[in-house]
Amino acid sequence: MNIEDFATFCKKKGIAFRSADAYGGYAGFYDYGPLGARIKRNVVNAWLKFLDRRNIVPFDGTIVTNPKVWEASGHVATFGDLMLTTVKTRTKVRADHFIEETLNIAADGMSADEIQTLINKHKLQYNGEDFEPVQQFNLMFQTQVGAVDGNTAYLRPETAQSIFAQFALIKETSRLKPPFGVCQVGKAYRNEISPRDFLFRLREFNQMEMEFFVHPEKGCELSKELLATPISVLSEEHQGSNADAEEYTFQWFIDKGVNTWQVYWLYEYYHFYVNTLGVSSENLRVREHVGKELSHYSSATFDIEYKFPFGFKEVFGIAHRGDYDLQAHAKHSGMNVTVVDDATQKKFVPHCIEPTHGLERVMLMVLFEAYSEDDRGHVNLALPVSVAPFNIAVLPLVKNKAHLLAKAEEVFTLLKECYSVSFDVSGSIGRRYARADEMGVPYCVTVDFESLEDGCVTVRDRDTMEQERVKIEDLSF
Repeated sequence: MNIEDFATFCKKKGIAFRSADAYGGYAGFYDYGPLGARIKRNVVNAWLKFLDRRNIVPFDGTIVTNPKVWEASGHVATFGDLMLTTVKTRTKVRADHFIEETLNIAADGMSADEIQTLINKHKLQYNGEDFEPVQQFNLMFQTQVGAVDGNTAYLRPETAQSIFAQFALIKETSRLKPPFGVCQVGKAYRNEISPRDFLFRLREFNQMEMEFFVHPEKGCELSKELLATPISVLSEEHQGSNADAEEYTFQWFIDKGVNTWQVYWLYEYYHFYVNTLGVSSENLRVREHVGKELSHYSSATFDIEYKFPFGFKEVFGIAHRGDYDLQAHAKHSGMNVTVVDDATQKKFVPHCIEPTHGLERVMLMVLFEAYSEDDRGHVNLALPVSVAPFNIAVLPLVKNKAHLLAKAEEVFTLLKECYSVSFDVSGSIGRRYARADEMGVPYCVTVDFESLEDGCVTVRDRDTMEQERVKIEDLSF
């Protein structure tokens, strides 16, 4: 199934719609319907539960903050993409994407001069039009704060900087010392030149980030089991060629000199995707960033990519940011970002390991992984229990019998104390089973006429299609 057909399916099922769909939508913005809002919330909750550890604290920063934060971080001066504009119609396209799609080469990290050279060399055009010279386009949305003109601020393009800018207060109030993490989920805004691929590249999206602060000279002890775990890797050496990813173990990262905390969190997130979100390891790979695409603050970055219908694309990234951000905010604000080492009593500035992923991309990955359709057109959305919109669907066999409906309501009331439960009386029982499968509901509980006599219900498993008769008081999932 291609991305356009999948977007249609998601709209039909109430997962995601174009924003202001009745008005023709708005590029790069999506609303979440009744099912999508539940799935989205469950993905967030699964991630927060995964990070529920003694040395990780939550944080919730504002979308608009003092613009000096973005000056200190470098976003005002450098945060952008290269843009191509056609001469006649003034059509704007993102330069690296255009080069990748037209020449079938990797263009991430190319400079404006490199892209301009390729355009001139291959005499590239867009719909028969020549391009103006390559330009830098800042992705931050501007806004005005207060009633005074000229008081320009920005919608945050990432959630990380609010954590760095509040590091001293977070450290003081949490009473934690490295290694410790600060996690945050929330909206971010980037004025993408060409948003596309449904939920994959948006202008308004949610980030789930953690800034994990570590001692620059102290690593993490990694287990033998972790180091021996196999993983598919597209290394820096194999990019730009036709070579596929190769299987290594996590020891490969250590042998390359990657920070042990970075290896640890890469392993943890990889297994979160596989074990909690139900993603097949065959559809995942790790891609090492090549030197020219590394962010100015990063000494090493790795992505986890998922095999979407439009190719392997980034879902997760983990960067070693060093002390760049804390030092930048200390310089511009005067904030004290040092920590005292209890063992040596020496002060140090923590380094930061940043695992981050976009909620919408994770959600899209989970949905694609779960989707299947048989020869008869029957759709099964095999979402794991952790993210399914409902755990259970309660289905009275027919809807026009008062005693049967009353018993079904009794079962519904019992189950909803512990589970997320839907109640469906519309259509035949077969159609309601099919509807539950399309919604990703793992279990259906059918209340029939025998239930009135024997106190039992029929439990149907979505994935095996097996049915079992169970006493109502023994229901447990």
